[in-house]
Amino acid sequence: MLAPHSDRPYAVIIGSGFGGLAAAIRLGARGYRVTILEKLNGPGGRAAVFRQDGFTFDAGPTIVTAPFLFEDLWRLCGRELADDVELRPLSPFYRIRFDNGETFDCSADPQVMHDEVARLSPQDADGYDNFMHLAEEIYTIGFERLGHVPFTSWSDMARVLPDLIRLQSYRSVYGLVSKYVRDPRIRFVLSFHSLFVGGNPFSVTSIYGLISFLERRWGVHFPIGGMTKLVEGLVRLIEQQGTEIRYDAEVERILIDGRAAHGVRLVSGETIKSDIVVSNADSAWTYRNLVPGKSRRRWTDSKLDRARYSMGLFVWYFGTSKRYPGVPHHTILLGPRYRELLRDIFDKKHLADDMSLYLHRPTATDPALAPDGCDAFYVLSPVPHLDAPINWTTKAEAYRQAIAKRLDEVALPGFEDHIVTSRIMTPLDFQTQLHAFKGAGFGLEPVLTQSAWFRPHNRSEDIDNLFLVGAGTHPGAGVPGVLSSARILETLVPDAATLKRGEI
Repeated sequence: MLAPHSDRPYAVIIGSGFGGLAAAIRLGARGYRVTILEKLNGPGGRAAVFRQDGFTFDAGPTIVTAPFLFEDLWRLCGRELADDVELRPLSPFYRIRFDNGETFDCSADPQVMHDEVARLSPQDADGYDNFMHLAEEIYTIGFERLGHVPFTSWSDMARVLPDLIRLQSYRSVYGLVSKYVRDPRIRFVLSFHSLFVGGNPFSVTSIYGLISFLERRWGVHFPIGGMTKLVEGLVRLIEQQGTEIRYDAEVERILIDGRAAHGVRLVSGETIKSDIVVSNADSAWTYRNLVPGKSRRRWTDSKLDRARYSMGLFVWYFGTSKRYPGVPHHTILLGPRYRELLRDIFDKKHLADDMSLYLHRPTATDPALAPDGCDAFYVLSPVPHLDAPINWTTKAEAYRQAIAKRLDEVALPGFEDHIVTSRIMTPLDFQTQLHAFKGAGFGLEPVLTQSAWFRPHNRSEDIDNLFLVGAGTHPGAGVPGVLSSARILETLVPDAATLKRGEI
């Protein structure tokens, strides 16, 4: 059994996604000795990078919407983010293409957005402004005031309940938006953001309406070199702190003595003792596969099986031998249905014939991500998670072809003749490669009854010295939520200067 030779408290972190990397920096800055254990052969988790045939593909996140959260991490290490990473603001953030061919460009400028709404639906322009005033208030309370606060007891929830009621968090995002605007297109513009964090706009709490204002407040950015530049920068900071990152080191079990975590056992059989364990793995996977059932009272197998999970993701990465200058950095290509398609995905677990797509063309901002004269793309289609009776080993290619047909029709005519590299990820890959329970792309769905105190806590309810960061814990998915989950550790984990090993 291996253990570090140091009097400083020792933390083991499972996973090197943004949550695990941010947790390592915050714990390292507070005096902990830290080791990150990553099952893959490189860092990033869902924010990993694929390099193939001269193209660079970000595997997951494609935007930065709260850059100050990254800036905080750099400053903890005595550096400035801008010294290492160039964040390029995007305008528009994304172009929405409706099924009838109309478009809507989303941006940070309030007047430009007002005019865009008025162009499509003049009667909704004032309603849009009124909704954004409410979204600002939701943002102030839901993100600035509560996003970094741990909900470790029911009293924490009780204190914010009056605000949640006043802000109508019992409504869905779509339900709240519908109070302010009537045109179905504008209702989509104001409600789709919850899909970025794995939530159905027709069922998740309206607190996620804050994303509309988050984007206005901080903008939408893309790091030159791709999101992997942020991962690489965080890894350098971590290594400068003296933290070790071990790759190809999959954790098989969190070791528990009584009701306290005291280390991990790897698939290789190696055991590592520690004072605390921080899991950046999917929260459902963590409890169901890494913690023995006898040690769990709240997050039992049956409860996790009954919980509601986000959609699955089918992602196709491809590069072309020509450029498409008319295609912006982000395009949302809507199909003929909105509510009905999401019902198929979230409720019926049915793979529909129609689809809505998220098309990412990073070379619109950074041409160096592809060879000269080429473009890099990824296209994402929300699909049911693995509770659906879909055999992705046989269905994947047919579904990729259906996506290609749709892209050819509405965005990239004739592009298949120019594809020079290609790869896909299905919900099955999310489960096998990333240990996403049920292949859900964002973990637990952020409905009200699975948010804040109702979500798996950042400090485990059942296991002492076990902490959770990442999309599956509070405050939730999305890069800002994941980084905020690591910031919460500062209020939960004792400062290392006050402790010696074994005293937590």
